[in-house]
This record gives sequence, structure tokens and C-alpha cells, in this order.
Amino acid sequence: MSGQGRRGSQPSKRRSVTARELALDVLTQVEQEGAYSNLLLNTALQKASLEKGDAGLATELVYGTISRLNTLDYFLDRFVKKGTAKLQPWVRALLRLSLYQIMYLDRIPEHAVVSEAVNLAKRRGHQGISGMVNGVLRNILRQRDELVIPEDLPAADRISLSHSHPKWLVERWIKQYGADAAEAICKANNEPPAVSVRVNTTMISRDGMLEEMSKSGVDAAPSELSPYGIIVRSGGNMAHTDWYREGMISIQDESSMLVAETVCPAPGMRVLDCCAAPGGKTAHMGEMMKDDGTIIANDLHSHKQKLIAEQAKRLGLDSIMTVTGDALELGKNYEPSSFDRILLDAPCSGLGVIRRKPDLKWAKKPEDIEEIAKLQRELLQSVSGLVRPGGVLVYSTCTIEPKENEETIAAFLAKHPNFEIADDESGSMSRALKNALPKGGGVQLLPQHFHSDGFYIVRLRRLS
Repeated sequence: MSGQGRRGSQPSKRRSVTARELALDVLTQVEQEGAYSNLLLNTALQKASLEKGDAGLATELVYGTISRLNTLDYFLDRFVKKGTAKLQPWVRALLRLSLYQIMYLDRIPEHAVVSEAVNLAKRRGHQGISGMVNGVLRNILRQRDELVIPEDLPAADRISLSHSHPKWLVERWIKQYGADAAEAICKANNEPPAVSVRVNTTMISRDGMLEEMSKSGVDAAPSELSPYGIIVRSGGNMAHTDWYREGMISIQDESSMLVAETVCPAPGMRVLDCCAAPGGKTAHMGEMMKDDGTIIANDLHSHKQKLIAEQAKRLGLDSIMTVTGDALELGKNYEPSSFDRILLDAPCSGLGVIRRKPDLKWAKKPEDIEEIAKLQRELLQSVSGLVRPGGVLVYSTCTIEPKENEETIAAFLAKHPNFEIADDESGSMSRALKNALPKGGGVQLLPQHFHSDGFYIVRLRRLS
């Protein structure tokens, strides 16, 4: 009876969830349902209303454990008799997040990690499971010094285990960029992304914004990569500031800021953004045009159209018109040669944004790249006729995969002699090329180049 009474009690009387418990639930669901960790985590955090420090710990545990998955399993398999694959998903997740704390979080005492894990195992399972968890973790602590990746492994194996990336991806990057660069990519993918904001220069200059931030005690510095960007080193969540609410800043990665700049739209132009959601690049183009002209922002999903419209409203941009539709159909919906500028920020494998979405590296397969590259070529073909002679088409992706980037552009140019690589009108590409790689007439930013997202950007001009 007492058990039934407990289960039926109101949520308000329930014992509040701990940071580790919340992380355990999210990690188990991610593995069992293939759900996105960021969406699950946000929902769980909203429901749990943890204190700021605990919410930060839960976030660190979820992203950190996912990020370091194969390294954690490599070591756990030495200590779990049957191997981690045979464990129940929640027990596997509990051991992973506990080992993550032992290996990567200096600030948490090891005894606290073990006792919290044992308590969780008792609450979730039975005496046998909590005993096993206790034994495995204590054993690991006794042999802590042996948690080392052997140096004499082949390069792909060593990099894959040292920096927790799937071996097929590491092998691919070694082939494409060389072993040193491949290792630097993997290392950069495990670093937390910087917080960067774009200044809405229709309202305030970047220097003016930096001054405002300095007065408010925000530690910020100008971006090296974008003249519109500011790196915020500390100062709280920028989305909760008056600057954000009033449209003076937007949250955007530095690499992403280069895209609108490369489009180089001028006041009075007619611009098409083919795959526009969530609208950061669209809005940046509107700001650069001083809100004078027309930007048609298309996206496949109607709920995303709302995001773009909300963004435009917050920034005070009336020049942005949102539409919903398949970008492959855009060629039929508009008059040929009717746009001065077209941005095709194409759907891609997303391999440049792994540090923001660690699940990506474990979810992707080589065939996904083949499939998406085929779609990108079709999209380029479909929208290219809409740019006027003398006009510019910018192609961009947030991936570092040559098949989706320079190879896609080479295939397009081979079939379209009426297009050529356009000059770097805004200087944005030259700025990036201080560290980034010239590829296929465009620029390939790798995550280690500026500690920003991996991006590819190329500028094409229509001749006739």
C-alpha cells in the first residue's frame, strides 16, 4: 500500500531530481530512442528547475559523456566483466557518466562520484547492480594511472580513442587533411564553443556595443574573423539581455557571420535565401542592406518560417518576407534571372558543428554524405537560373566534407560554363584565409582555425 501511495503522490511532493539523475535519464533516452540530446536536455531542465550550478553540471555530464563515448567504453570494457555492451542501457549510462567525471572533471571529489553512482543504482535497480557499480568504479580508482591510450597504436586508432571520434571519420579526415590536421579537428570538436554575438549595425556600431558591454561588466572582445562579431568570454546568457530583446545583437557563430558578408548584398537589392531557417544569415543580410530592398526567406518547414519572422521582427527588419516551400521547387516559383543575390546555405552532414552537437559524430554514416551531396547538387542546379546575369550566388555549408563542398562546386561549374568563381568583394574570404584553407575557389574553415564552426563558403557569379 505504501508503495502505491508513493507512486500516486503529486509531483510537488516528489523528491527533486539531482543533476546526475537528470543526466542519466537523458543519456539513457538518447541511446534507446536515438533522440537529440539538446532537445531532451532542454525539456528535462525546464521540468526539473535545478539551481544554476546543478543545471550546469547536468549539461556538462550529458554533452561531455556523449562527446567522449568511445574513450569511456574503451576503458570501461577493461573493468566490466561481460563488457559494456551486455549491460542494461541505464547501467551503461551510469558507468559512463561516472567515469567521465573521474577522467575529465577535476573539481568533483572521486568519493562523491562513487557514492552518488551507488545511490542511483540502488534507487533504480537492486543490490546486485549497486554492488557491481561500486566494484567497477572503486577498481577504476585503484588503477587510475592505467587509464592511458597506448601511444604505439596506428594513427587513426590513437586519434579516435584519444579524442573520441568514430574511426571511419578519423580515417576520412586523415586522407583529406593529413594526420596532424585530423587530430586538430577532433581536439577542437571537444572544446566548448565560444559565445559569439553579431552586432546589428543598423542600430549600433560594434565599438559602441563593446563599450556598452564593458560598462555592464561583460567580458567581451572583438571577433578577429568578422567585423560584425563580438566574443563574449563571460557575462551570462546573452539571449536574456535587453540588448538582445531590443534587437541590438543576435547570437551567431563567427564562421556563420562570414556568409552574409560574402553575399555582399547592397541596399535596394532583391535577394533569395533558399534554406533560411533559423534566419541568422537572412537577418544579417537585411542589416547589411540597411533594411532597404527585398529578401525572400524560404524554408521547407512552416514552424521554422515563424522563427525567421520572429527574428526579423526583433531586429526591426521589414525587408524580410518569409515563405514555405521545397527549395528544389524555387526555380518554378520565381521568374528566371529575377534576383541580384542568392544564398544557398545548403542542408549538409553538419560535420563542422560537432562541438555544438556531439551526437552527430556517432549518428552519421558514410552513406549519409553521399546522399546529402546528391541533394546539394540538385539544389544548386535548381536555383542557379534565378540569379540575374552579373548577379552572385553564394553556396555555403557547415561541414568540412570535400564531397559536399569543393567537389559539389566543381561538378556544378563543369556543367554551367555561364558561372565563374566571383571576386571577394567584401574581403571576408581573404580574412578567413589567414588561417583557413582555399578550396575549389572558396574557403574551408576547419574548427581549429578560429575556434569557430567548420564552414565552407564559395562565391559564384553568373556571366550570361
